Parts: sequence; structure tokens; C-alpha cells
Amino acid sequence: MQPGALDGLKVVEMGQLIAGPFAGKTLGEFGADVIKIEAPGVGDPLRNWRLIKDGTSVWWQVQSRNKRSIALDLRAKEGQDIAKKLIAQADVLIENFRPGTMEGWGMGYGDLSLLNPGLVMLRISGYGQTGPYRDLPGFGMIGEAMGGLRHLTGEPGRVPVRCGISIGDTLSALHGTIGVLTALYHRKVNGGKGQVIDVALHEAVFNVMESLLPEYSAFGVVREPAGSALPGIAPSNAYRCSDGGVVLIAGNGDSIYKRLMTAIGRDDLGNDPQLADNAGRVKRVDALDAAIESWTLQRTTADVLAVLGEAKVPAGRAYTAQDIAEDPHYRARGMVLKQTTREGYELDVPGIVPKLMGTPGSIRSSAPRLGDDTDAVLGEIGLSVTDIAALRDRKVVA
Repeated sequence: MQPGALDGLKVVEMGQLIAGPFAGKTLGEFGADVIKIEAPGVGDPLRNWRLIKDGTSVWWQVQSRNKRSIALDLRAKEGQDIAKKLIAQADVLIENFRPGTMEGWGMGYGDLSLLNPGLVMLRISGYGQTGPYRDLPGFGMIGEAMGGLRHLTGEPGRVPVRCGISIGDTLSALHGTIGVLTALYHRKVNGGKGQVIDVALHEAVFNVMESLLPEYSAFGVVREPAGSALPGIAPSNAYRCSDGGVVLIAGNGDSIYKRLMTAIGRDDLGNDPQLADNAGRVKRVDALDAAIESWTLQRTTADVLAVLGEAKVPAGRAYTAQDIAEDPHYRARGMVLKQTTREGYELDVPGIVPKLMGTPGSIRSSAPRLGDDTDAVLGEIGLSVTDIAALRDRKVVA
């Protein structure tokens, strides 16, 4: 297997659940050596989240591939000393504990940078390392709410709904990964030292909220939920079909709009000068949506997609997990991969994004069992077999 783009990069991951570990997953897929520190006996709670097979969550099999697991008690002074030895040799440290936790263990950035001036430390938390809310507990759903996303999800007049996944955590992880790579570039190319990347969950969500704030600033407009529509851009919505399916159609480009109207037999709307641009279409969006759905309701989902595909109008249906697993395009682009777990069974798992042509990401190893790599990792920092056995007797490691 060819080296990854991040081959030689050493990462210590001290976080758990989603936000920190997803950043570690991403770095690991491109070649970084990710050493995951877990609590002895229990490990990362994600091991037991959602559906379990052979004693371990199948989610864990994706989130922790390409990582090595060391079971280390960070509450014990000896465990903290071992962690410091690992961090002293690392390029990157990832943690997503509540602010102050690392400092309580003697592992604030000031302490760690004395051991390792080049250390890049990614810190993901609910509200960031500073500010009046820093000490409050924060999970992804809270970050999504504070970041403005939850207010926009769902139907007008109803309680906001969850988007279905922990998107706040994942957005934080991706922003953190960008920060890590930026800091590493600065360290290497500009001769800089290490630094802290401070990612707050709500800020990562807020960063992708498009025109939400400037519209309020300029016009006093508070954007509201709009169901499946895209407010201010038309036509763009979900439309019912005769077989009970739903098709999403984005006919909002000027030329695309004309092709859409021709495809549904409504050249009268396509050639209407008042509808030639988005501003005009927005004023009559309800009538346009009604015309489009009148057409889709007379056809099956497959028929609608075939007609619109021929007309080069962006359209698609909402995929389920089964749709993804069976879709030839997913397979052709390596986005559904086979992974054999350490429990011995084979699992379909998501492929790797983004796709680098020269140094693509890869699955080099399956997700570890708790403490699978404790002995090997401790040996790499100079501990003998006798030392490790003594630590295990004292329950510092497992």
C-alpha cells in the first residue's frame, strides 16, 4: 500500500464520541498514525452506541478505523505522565473535553508546549475555550441550536426537527481538521511553532449558515423554517409523484428554469418575461411549485427523473441506506467499501472523502478492540515489558 499524504504524522487522540474522533478518523484515513487513548474497562462510549454486533457498535467500526487503541487511566498521575510522553513525540493532539479538564490533568497547552514546542493542539468544545459560556456543557445538538441551524429545520409553525445525524459534531471536526492542516503548514513552511486550534460547536455550525446574519443586519429579516423549499430561490423544492415517491428538483438557474418548463409542457411559464430571473420567480413561487407538482403527480418517480435527466435539469430522489448500498455510482467511485472487522465479520462502510488522485486515503486497519495496542505503543516510548506489566497490575493501563 502506497504511503498516504500524511504518512509520518503522529496524532494522539484523547477525545471521545464524535467531534474529536471524527477529526482523528479523517487524519488517519490519509496516513497519520492515530493513537487513541481510552479509559480502561469502558473505552470510548461510542463503542456501545446505536446498533451492536458481536459486542461492538458498527458505528465504531467506521469512526475508529486506522487508529491504534491504548487503554490508559488519565485520572491517575502515572497515566498522565505516560500521556505526556506520548504527546511529547506527537505532531497533533486532539481533545474534546470540557474546557479546564486538560488543565486539571496538568496538560494545558502551556504545559505541553514546554515538552513539545511544535505541538498542534486541536480543542473542540461546546462553546470554545474562552467567553462567558466556556464552562457550560455542550453537545452537538446544542451547538446546532445556538448556531442557528435548528431554528430553520422543519415546517413553519412546528417544533424544529433534528436533521437526522449529529451534524454539529461533524462540522466541528471538519473545521478542526482544516485548522490542524493549516497549523501544520505554517509550522513547516513558515518556520512557526505549534499552536492551539480552538473550535466551538456552535461556531462551526454558524460558519455554514450562509446569509442568515447579513440578512438580519441589512434588512432586519429573521429567516424562518420553510420545510423542503429553498427560500428566496425558485423553483427549488420537493415534489410528490404518483407512486408515493418524492423528487427534489432544482430549477433555479435561469436557463435551467426554461428547460424545466419545457420538459413539463409549460412553455407559457418558461417564456414569461416576468419569470426570466430569480427575483421574478420568487414572487410567484407558489404558482410555480403548484405547476411542477401537478406534472409530477401524474408520473412515477422513475419517469420524472428520466424526463428531467434528459432535459438536463438537476433532480433526484431521497436515498435510503438501501438505495446507497445498491447504487452503482456509489460503488463505481469507491464510496461503499468492504471492511473486515477484528471481530471477524465483513461490513459495508463509507468510502473516503475527499479523493486525492496522487495520494488517496485508505483503510489500512480495522477499528481496534479496547487496548489492542497498549503494549506496542508503550514500548515505542521506552517502557519495558516489566514496566508495562507493573502498570497493568496497578490498573493504570489495560
